[in-house]
Order: sequence, then C-alpha cells, then structure tokens
Amino acid sequence: MKTNYLKRSLWLAAILLTTLCAGAQTKTSAKTASVTGHNNMYYRIHNEGNRRTEDIQTEYEGKLYRIQWVNEKMTSLLVDGEKIPEANWSKFTDAIDHVREEIKEMVKRDAEQAKRNAEQAVRNEEQAKRNAEQNIRNAEQAKRNAEQAHLSEIQEKKNAEQAVRNKEQEKRNAEQAVRNAEQAKVNAGQEVRNKEQAERNELQAKKNQEQARANEQMIKDITNDLVGDKIIPDTNGLHEMKLNEFGMSINGVKQPEEVFKKYKEKYSKFFDGNFNYSRDGIIRGQ
Repeated sequence: MKTNYLKRSLWLAAILLTTLCAGAQTKTSAKTASVTGHNNMYYRIHNEGNRRTEDIQTEYEGKLYRIQWVNEKMTSLLVDGEKIPEANWSKFTDAIDHVREEIKEMVKRDAEQAKRNAEQAVRNEEQAKRNAEQNIRNAEQAKRNAEQAHLSEIQEKKNAEQAVRNKEQEKRNAEQAVRNAEQAKVNAGQEVRNKEQAERNELQAKKNQEQARANEQMIKDITNDLVGDKIIPDTNGLHEMKLNEFGMSINGVKQPEEVFKKYKEKYSKFFDGNFNYSRDGIIRGQ
C-alpha cells in the first residue's frame, strides 16, 4: 500500500512539475522533464505515446538509490549499482518512503518557485503592456488634437456656407407661406364638400340599416311560413334558400310547384330576379 501511494504521489508531482516548468505535453510525442541539484537527486519523467517512465536517483543513509516506474508500476530498484530483486523490495520500504517525501518537497519547492516566476513574468508583461498602451494613447491624443484643429477650420467654413443657405431658405419660406395660404383656401372648399359627403353617407347608412331590418324581418316571416308549412322543423332549420322565377329550393331541396307558387305570390318582389339566402346571414340577389 505504501509503494502504491508513493507511485501516485510521484506521478501527481511530476504532472505539476512538467506543467509549470516544461510546458504542455501531447500524447503522441516524446517529452522529458528532469530536475537535478536537489541534494544530489536526479528525477526524470519521460512520456512517449501511452508509456510514462519515471527515473529517480538519490542518496539515502550513505547509499545511492535508483528507482524506476513505468505507467505508475515500479519496475526497477538499484542500491549502490546493485539491482534488487522484486521479492526483496519490501526490505527497502523506509528508503522508498524517504525518496517519496524528498521528491514531494523538491517538487513543491520547484512548483512554488515556478509559480512566483510565472507571476512576476505576468506582472512584468502587464506593466510592459500598460506602458505600450500609454504610448499608443499619447500618440492617439496628439493625432486627435491635430484632427480637431483641422475640424475647427472646416467648421468655420461650413458656418459661413450655412449663413448663405439660411438666407436662401428664408426666401423659400416666404414663397411657401404664399402657397400655404392658397392651399388653405382650397382646403376650406374641400371641407365643405367633405361635410356634404358625410351627410350623404349618414343618409345612406340609415337607409342601409332600414333595409337590413326589412331583410331580417322578411327572413323571419319566410322562416315562420316554412315552419308553418312543415318544410323545416323549427326556426333554426333554415340553412339555405334560393328563389327565382323558375322555382324554389330550401336547404338544397327543390320544393313542389304549389309551394313555389304560394311563396312567389306572397313574396313577389323577390322573384323579379335571383334571391339567395344562406345561414351566414347574407342575402344575395339580383
């Protein structure tokens, strides 16, 4: 369990170190990150495709240890140059744990320093950017000042031209006032004609209302007659009616000759042409 924990710690530490110090890595290319100069320690991570190799070499209690992992699995242990069989790895648990802690501290220090360096680099870059932006703003302001002076000169010329146009506009306004007076006279005559047309429209609307009432009453009378003659069951039974000099149909059914004669005599004024009625309330005739 301790060995697995060491491997995972080393793997996480290596990721942090290579991210901060060695840059981004791809899965398809071979990348190597190494650290030296920490208490005679050598630490190397090599990624190639799906294979991840970690080599650690350091001194502990007067002995030189070299350990290797491949894809997080410990594959080799050498002590003072002597390769230790896997069956005897458990005898070196203390040394391996020490190496683990030493690497963690080294990676932590390097990561913190890398972070500080990166932060300072960011600050330096931001300051340089601010300086460059200020230089740009200064140049832009100088350009705006020159443009404003030019615009002021142009505006003075425009003002003089506008004064000429204003005088011409005053002349046109006077001419328009004359035309407006003439148009007002025409409008007054049109207002009289509009009033007369409104009176005619009102009279026609009244006639239309009277005709609508007459049509409504006529349909009621015919409907009542049809109910009385048992041609339709009730006053809601009339859906369509057609009358002309040749015959009569109710709801699409042609009526007998005697019925036709009766309604023709009673409602003779509707038989001079064609008379159609549908349930939508519209009466059509010629």
